[in-house]
Amino acid sequence: MSPKELLYIEDALGHVTFLQTKCRETAMQLQDAELKTQVEQMAQKQGELFAKFYSLV
Repeated sequence: MSPKELLYIEDALGHVTFLQTKCRETAMQLQDAELKTQVEQMAQKQGELFAKFYSLV
């Protein structure tokens, strides 16, 4: 893997981590149970995506 490709993966990992953090923060603030569940599921999917990107390294 080239250095540039590694930089792309590193950038993607950063974006996924940021989005997962924001989803978790938002879910904690939500009152609507259904919406909260949806946002928590988004956070979980971001965690799965992080694992996939990380496995490339």
